[in-house]
Amino acid sequence: MEALFDVPGQQPSPGVPGAGSLGANTHASAPLAVRMRPRTLDELVGQAQLRAAGSPLRRLIEGDQSMSLLLWGPPGTGKTTIAAIVSQQTSRRFVEVSAVAAGVKEVRAAIDQARAELVRTGQETVLFVDEVHRFTKAQQDALLPGVENRWVTLIAATTENPFFSVISPLLSRSLLLRLQSLTDEDITEVIGQALEDERGLGGRVTLADDSRAHLVRLEGGDARRALTYLEAAAGAAASNGQVEIDLATAETAVDQAAVRYDRQGDQHYDVISAFIKSVRGSDADAALHYLARMIEAGEDPRFIARRLVILASEDVGLADPTALTTAVAAAQAVQLIGMPEARLNLAQATIALAVAPKSNAVITAIDAAQADVRAGRIGSVPAHLRDAHYPGAEALGHGKTYTYSHDEPFGIAEQQYAPDEVMDAEYYRPTALGAEAAVKERWERVRRIIRGR
Repeated sequence: MEALFDVPGQQPSPGVPGAGSLGANTHASAPLAVRMRPRTLDELVGQAQLRAAGSPLRRLIEGDQSMSLLLWGPPGTGKTTIAAIVSQQTSRRFVEVSAVAAGVKEVRAAIDQARAELVRTGQETVLFVDEVHRFTKAQQDALLPGVENRWVTLIAATTENPFFSVISPLLSRSLLLRLQSLTDEDITEVIGQALEDERGLGGRVTLADDSRAHLVRLEGGDARRALTYLEAAAGAAASNGQVEIDLATAETAVDQAAVRYDRQGDQHYDVISAFIKSVRGSDADAALHYLARMIEAGEDPRFIARRLVILASEDVGLADPTALTTAVAAAQAVQLIGMPEARLNLAQATIALAVAPKSNAVITAIDAAQADVRAGRIGSVPAHLRDAHYPGAEALGHGKTYTYSHDEPFGIAEQQYAPDEVMDAEYYRPTALGAEAAVKERWERVRRIIRGR
């Protein structure tokens, strides 16, 4: 497999006769998502923050400036498209390096070729690295000379947090642009364009409203996936001699039944409510049913994961201290792996939280504490707890009678910690359920020691 390929901008490139920019001059049998790739920034759907007048991306394109970009966002949000637009609209060569197949040698070869082309013809090169998070540190280091000397305009794309997956020198030399998942309205617009545009289906088929809604439900904010589904549905309709894509054809084409679920309507709120209440009620089977409904309907898995993280503290708490760890791990797995595999992580977390002992002591504790603060029960910090490290603090009596807990038996000192106004408040009232039973026993002993009872 070739690790890189050269797709020039407006001009044919030596050794690649007649080649055009990525997205231009695509052949009729190319996938619909490729044929419909936007050619200009104004054709890009969604990402309004990047397309706005005066935005860094627009200044880069319209000002034809040399600036390296790091594009961070979910799949199908336009990262490759933006790279191609920069290449086309600025008349630069376009070279893509595969983060899966390329090594340091291939990266350096691409940069050397770009440098030679710059010296020989004055033409700059857009070096596009998809999934840059898959590059090792050595491979990312190999990109630095080209970026520092502006031999290339680097556009690196990643679906993972670049602050964890991209080396700091490369991150500091690039403009970070965050791409958002496309909304249902954005996807509807993408589908509409593909139906009418001559590059797409050219009005040869129509799409029934329920079929359109079904495709939008399944896409998960991914324009490429939506167009792939539309192309499959259009092909199925053509095979059946239909000029309209009905729901049955759309279902068959993408091999998924239409689930009665509206991510913006009552079903969205009803199903997620039932999901949470089933986990809270310890019915793992019911919780899995509602989880499956959300997954099949194309609900954003990050939304589900966030709800589980909240639930882990709100409804399980210290009755099972591992619940929050499990939920957070599932949320991280969703980000790292993506669907459909992340359904396993969501299912594991759902089951774990459903069967865990339950306690709402955490939420009742923080609610009670906040209620007192809002009611004005604040008071002054006791003098012995105040900061005593600055000059003059001792004269004010700060820290003077403070007792260092580690010097006391059991590592617990009898002294006042709370302000006078809430000195006797008991916000955290642990239950005797699960692991919190042991917490309850210890906390009651500790509280008695602290308060001298």
